[in-house]
Amino acid sequence: MSAMDKIKSMLKGHEDKAGKGVDKAGDMVDDRTHGKYGKQVKTGQDKLKQQFGADRDQDGPPRS
Repeated sequence: MSAMDKIKSMLKGHEDKAGKGVDKAGDMVDDRTHGKYGKQVKTGQDKLKQQFGADRDQDGPPRS
């Protein structure tokens, strides 16, 4: 079992909180770098939320 699989299993049922944490961490990185890597931070946030399932509604498809 990979580390990502372990993290996903721990976050099961708490996808919304994981998404908020990813956003908060990304925003902190963006602030500390003064927006220099804003595009890369946003891409990373989106990919992490997708991996954790935080970009999905409870009953629906991924949000856009």
